[in-house]
Amino acid sequence: MSVKEFRSLAGGVTTWAPSVMPRRYSLEWEGLAPGDVAHIDALARRISYAGPLVVLDPLSGNLLSGRQSQGRGDFRQWDSSASEVMMYGTGAAPNSVVANVTTVPTNGAAITWKHPTWAGFPIPGGPVTWWPWSFGHSHAAKVSGFDLKWYDATGAFISTTTQADASRPMVVTAPASAAFVAPSVRINTVGFYSISRAALCLGDAAAYLTSLGSALPMGEGSPGMSITGYRHAATPGDGAYRDIGLDLVEVTSAAG
Repeated sequence: MSVKEFRSLAGGVTTWAPSVMPRRYSLEWEGLAPGDVAHIDALARRISYAGPLVVLDPLSGNLLSGRQSQGRGDFRQWDSSASEVMMYGTGAAPNSVVANVTTVPTNGAAITWKHPTWAGFPIPGGPVTWWPWSFGHSHAAKVSGFDLKWYDATGAFISTTTQADASRPMVVTAPASAAFVAPSVRINTVGFYSISRAALCLGDAAAYLTSLGSALPMGEGSPGMSITGYRHAATPGDGAYRDIGLDLVEVTSAAG
């Protein structure tokens, strides 16, 4: 956990923890075919791409980061037009984030949940569910719609899918070329709005999220990862296949 403990001469204890606690993963495959081995080998040795890499857990319940899923922390986790919305934190750290909508354009003032590394949150394709609970539950009449903005693997914009009904989760099948998605809401009434809880999920999770009410799953994030360890050996009994192992760490950059 990287928490440091300090004891004073009087015996009192204080602790210090970094603001970011990076997660580490170990992945293992046995009996990989040559084509799969070549792909992983190129990533591990940074031949085809320096990184950071996308690692998606199919069991992840919420792609948003932990504090982002709760509407807390750095207000820069959200994006908006400065001429339309002012974002700020209130209360003790980690702050609750509030949006002050000061101007409403024709289509509504947009607030977007940002990914720290890419144009949007990485997705593998198929259905995606978007549910900014506080806006749908408490402010549905003041919301013009929910949006999912799609980007390809290079970060180039593809299209936007919109749902006008803000009273229910939004479920959309990603375009075939989409690799990232940026979720947002558009507000049609000036005023103050608590960002509060939200969920961005893989698959059709509408019924599940609706059943939870405000108790949405905590964001697990979809951070950029860098490979720090690489193990490569012939599969016992068949040298045509390989056993591969990777160690990865969550990063903010993977330069070099």
